[in-house]
Amino acid sequence: MERGGEAAAEGKAAEGREEEEDDFGYRLFPDRNKKPQSFLVRSLFTFHNRCQLMLRMTLDTNPYAQLLLEAMKQSGCTVFNDRHFSCENCDGCVSGGFDSATSQIVLCQNNIRHQSHMNRVVTHELIHAFDHCRAHVDWFNNVKHLACSEVLGCWVVVAEIRAANLSGDCTLMNEIARFKFGLKGHHQACVRDRAIRSILAVRKVSKEMAEKAVDEVFDACFNDLEPFGRIPHSKTDAKRAYRDFQNRDRYNANL
Repeated sequence: MERGGEAAAEGKAAEGREEEEDDFGYRLFPDRNKKPQSFLVRSLFTFHNRCQLMLRMTLDTNPYAQLLLEAMKQSGCTVFNDRHFSCENCDGCVSGGFDSATSQIVLCQNNIRHQSHMNRVVTHELIHAFDHCRAHVDWFNNVKHLACSEVLGCWVVVAEIRAANLSGDCTLMNEIARFKFGLKGHHQACVRDRAIRSILAVRKVSKEMAEKAVDEVFDACFNDLEPFGRIPHSKTDAKRAYRDFQNRDRYNANL
């Protein structure tokens, strides 16, 4: 399982953690193993209601999410709200994740507290879902695939490269809010750092192995800008990318 979104866990991998049994990050999403509650019971909880309302707002109005939904539909992977999104309680260090086993995006209702956060988490996880749709990615056994979907996308990496690069995780404003400043190469450094920390948070591998996996695929994954065609540094950039994507589709349809 790959976790994603705004919550990259801090901390170093424990010595010998790669030798421990790997649960692929499912421990961070305890509700995954529980029997689903009835709609009536869920509707009584404010967190769940708030999560559902913010999700609907994101899907209806956010250009990042709208572009990704359209791209997945064209790739034969139409996303349905009730089937492919689940608002659940999670560990305190994560905001969301993509469960490749069920093709479902988990939104951590106890940790997502405002609309802009929801927008980033949904976009991040939709990038993982898009990568899962367009190509076979071995999230569970191939750390390079995992790195590229952090740089590409899955449950085990929260700041994964492609997702961190394209979702807005590493925008200047978000980095300033984290009290991180830099000029030349700062965006790339942010993407790399969040991908590595994401892998360490959900996979029992050494820091050296995580760094090596990310570095080996970083350039190719960082430069893979599909389906945006650019790095959308702002909502305005995302709107332009969405418009260009729609025009590209109309052009191809007329060929």
